[in-house]
Amino acid sequence: MAFIQYLTFDGEALPEPDSYEVSMEDVEADFSGETEAGTTQRDVVRFGVHTISVSFTVTAKWLKKLTTYKQQAKIVVEFFDMETAETASAEMYISGYKSKREADSSYGGLWMVSFTLNEF
Repeated sequence: MAFIQYLTFDGEALPEPDSYEVSMEDVEADFSGETEAGTTQRDVVRFGVHTISVSFTVTAKWLKKLTTYKQQAKIVVEFFDMETAETASAEMYISGYKSKREADSSYGGLWMVSFTLNEF
């Protein structure tokens, strides 16, 4: 079986994630919704905005790298799009960043890191 590169940040390949979920949503205008007559009005501003939820078990070296990416305002992300089974690219930012120590070792331990990538 061929190896799939799930995520690349600014050209740097990330380790294989423990969990990986891609979702797409449409962005609607504020005035979308139900009218006074009871019909649904939907004014879509953008179609297919990606959100990616991931978690990793990483060493202290990767913990530092991921924390650095979290602090950036914008990241160019190449990701494996599960709808097309191909690589896609988008400018994204990280939200909901969490890190937790999983195990101790002489190399700085193993860390569980999870976050959500949101497309601009």
